[in-house]
Amino acid sequence: MKPIRRKDFLRAAGGAMIATALPPLSRKALASDLVQFTLTATPLNFNPVAGLNFAGRAFNGSIPGPLLRVMHGQRMRATFHNRSGSPATIHWHGMILPNAMDGVQGITQPAVPDGGSFVYEFAPNPPGTRWYHDHVSGGFERGMYGMFIVDDPKETPADAEFALVFHDVPNLKTVAEAMRGVSNAPMVDPMGSSEMTGMKPNDRMGDEVAYLAHCINGASYPSGKPLVVKVGQRVRLRILNANFSQTRYIRLAGHTLTVTHTDGNPLEKPLDVQALRVGVGERYDAWFEVTKPGAWLLQGLSSDPLVYEQAVVVCTPGYEKATPLGSPESVEGVDFITYEKAGGIASGAPDLRGAHPYDFILGGGAYGSNRWTINGHVYPNTPRIKVVRDEVVSVHFTNKTDMDHPMHLHGHVFHVVEVDGKTLARPLPKDTSLVRANGGTLTWRFKANSPAGRWLLHCHNDIHMMDGMMTEVDYTG
Repeated sequence: MKPIRRKDFLRAAGGAMIATALPPLSRKALASDLVQFTLTATPLNFNPVAGLNFAGRAFNGSIPGPLLRVMHGQRMRATFHNRSGSPATIHWHGMILPNAMDGVQGITQPAVPDGGSFVYEFAPNPPGTRWYHDHVSGGFERGMYGMFIVDDPKETPADAEFALVFHDVPNLKTVAEAMRGVSNAPMVDPMGSSEMTGMKPNDRMGDEVAYLAHCINGASYPSGKPLVVKVGQRVRLRILNANFSQTRYIRLAGHTLTVTHTDGNPLEKPLDVQALRVGVGERYDAWFEVTKPGAWLLQGLSSDPLVYEQAVVVCTPGYEKATPLGSPESVEGVDFITYEKAGGIASGAPDLRGAHPYDFILGGGAYGSNRWTINGHVYPNTPRIKVVRDEVVSVHFTNKTDMDHPMHLHGHVFHVVEVDGKTLARPLPKDTSLVRANGGTLTWRFKANSPAGRWLLHCHNDIHMMDGMMTEVDYTG
């Protein structure tokens, strides 16, 4: 977790671990209209904890891959060399970009074969905390992901800023079992979370993945270097959940977090909470003030016995070796972010006037089944959203399964306007949103004003996506 060198904003250096401390972009980085990166995927023996040797795949020799960063308005050119041993692509999650640059095997491009190369070039948009990852089966779960920050020149800079990728090492045997719906891995969400409503720790669902280690920026506690802050500073955290299948609950002991952005997009009204609830693929920007000297744990919360590994010390100078203050591994009684809190509740129905409505029922997932469905079908036989340019669309999800689903739309920013029958007073701009299990509902509203093409809409729990919970938004005419 060493401070990033400014010249690394212009190129991703091979073997460099993702940086967390973010100084301002250098004049040299800002002077060019085109920022160039090289990303090379190779096998990596990943061992964040003693005794673990995981057969990973990495961008530029590190898991996560290098932090990529540009100023909004700059173009970027990323030359991808695939030496991973398997076909791969790069999907630029949260970006509005040309369809041919979206990085989806068989839809926007052929997969890049092992030994092949591909050049991605576009102007990263909109500004905010974005990320990138492989979109071919096997690469994401093995470590091919990283954070991408598009700086907004209009924003007031923080006194200190850190980029934090929460990620995990899966037991690949349980991934294969989960694909068949016969995994015996237990539910490990923290007590007090919505996922555990009506359930008990260690309940088996059939689609759960077991994890061998839990990490932040490639390190497991206590081996990671502390994030050093100073009394009086306002600190910005850019947080990404790059887990393969699980929601993350994240808390900084002894502090209130002020959430300003969801999936990189600014909230109309910042929200103070004690903890974050971050679905797979979601991002939150959260700020806190350092009011006194000390040491505190920023940590993921769950009932997994190894969860203590997913933590990093935040401390003031001189407290690097002090015992940090931690948090209970439960969210019972904890004020964590929800869409209803972030958007506020309004009376009446959401404003969907003029919108072409689509109703999707999320189903499947019975024990022993390898089918996760939309309206009773698995991809590519799921119903598709057909749009013409500038058409307004609403998508209403009803979740009939016993698992939450982080639904992600490529190439667009949508607004969440309804959650579980409640209209949001301030619709939330997002690209990924959790639909609550056991009858939960959620409604999107978006305008079809992205570049023409075929854009995936899918569950970002990769077990569910690979087992069929996926469709497309297809531009016609």
